[in-house]
Amino acid sequence: MKREKTHFVCQECGYSSTKWFGKCPSCGTWNSMVEERERTELKYINHVESCKPLPLWNVEESERLLTGFSQFNNALGGGLVKGQVVLIAGEPGIGKSTLLLQMAEKYSKSYGKVFYVSGEESGSQIAMRAKRLNIVGDELYIFPETNLEIVLDKLEDVKPSLLIVDSIQTIYSTELESAPGSVSQVRECAYKLAQACKKKDIPLFIVGQITKDGSIAGPKVLEHLVDTVLYFEGERFSFYRVLKVVKNRFGANGEVAVFKMTDKGLEEVPEPSALFLQERIGSPGSVVFPHAEGSKPVLLEVQALTIDAIYTTPQRRSQGFDINRLALILAVLEKEAKIFTRDKDVFVNVVGGMQIVEPAGDLAVALAVYSSVKDKPLGDVLVFGELGLGGEVRAVHFPELRLKEGKRFGFNKAVLPKSCVFEVDGMEIYGVSHIKEAIELLL
Repeated sequence: MKREKTHFVCQECGYSSTKWFGKCPSCGTWNSMVEERERTELKYINHVESCKPLPLWNVEESERLLTGFSQFNNALGGGLVKGQVVLIAGEPGIGKSTLLLQMAEKYSKSYGKVFYVSGEESGSQIAMRAKRLNIVGDELYIFPETNLEIVLDKLEDVKPSLLIVDSIQTIYSTELESAPGSVSQVRECAYKLAQACKKKDIPLFIVGQITKDGSIAGPKVLEHLVDTVLYFEGERFSFYRVLKVVKNRFGANGEVAVFKMTDKGLEEVPEPSALFLQERIGSPGSVVFPHAEGSKPVLLEVQALTIDAIYTTPQRRSQGFDINRLALILAVLEKEAKIFTRDKDVFVNVVGGMQIVEPAGDLAVALAVYSSVKDKPLGDVLVFGELGLGGEVRAVHFPELRLKEGKRFGFNKAVLPKSCVFEVDGMEIYGVSHIKEAIELLL
């Protein structure tokens, strides 16, 4: 009798090996290698009739399907596309299921049946939430099931216009012997669900759990498999939630949609910039930065606080900004602008729980630190630009859109890289090429 082959798979990154390791050689995680049976039989599906080669310019563009939330539609690039696979992840209790249940009701009223597969909650639990949210969906079908084969069979019977799976870590296939939530189960179930929905032109929403460090649980191939990746972020004790588009094959990355959590569910916030600036008082260390990771800029308040260090080694803390980038900026300020922070604790915060990843926020952070050290408010000024190690202020993308967004909210003064200067009616625009120029200008 032929012995079945097994291998060991890391449950964090998907690394596979024929022998067990206490520490994964790929991602360095301890005790993450789980033994799984290898699949020796591969089933090939004949798609000759359904898939035909077409000239590039003869491919029809899919119409956009509206979710019922205007800001959500804008973040997706205008709405959903037929057969689009969307992965949404976030902290437990942040509101993922609430958002999808509200969207399912609105979507069903426009396009017909919505099939909501719940692997984490029973039908009665979902019904209780729907009652609290005043959701009445005659075309909304709830199916508490975790078996993939049963879900695919019911998908053929219901023939919905939208499929929601909450969550992919609870779904399992009987063809695999590994436990639900393992790398092989997540990969296989997501692939089969995506293929079934793309074949039928049904949009698919997949809820993904996250790890303790904030990344999506399961193999990285899960993010490559889907068309769109969404992160639902926000403080647990805050009313506001931010839906950020990390990947989108049908629109721009970096788009955001802001929601407010109420007792009746999630409500859209039409102007995110107004939300993030509504309680700004313009104290020392406060600078407004036009964040443009997506196609639409959002005005954010960057705050810095510097105090005399209590301990021998000063602290460096940041919320919403890379701590390593902050260390570089402090070094440049000391060498090029003679702003010394070696004996001070430095704290940087981006208001609203937003994350600044683009280097265009360097100049705003540097001037916020300078303002706090000198204890002088900078006033209502818009600041953006990348900071080099020699103190030079480098060009960034979308300068005109950033300026127009600032003008729309009443900002009449802006400091930006000299190579990015654009004329905007009613705005005083100052182009700088070095950090010292920016500081002298604001003095």
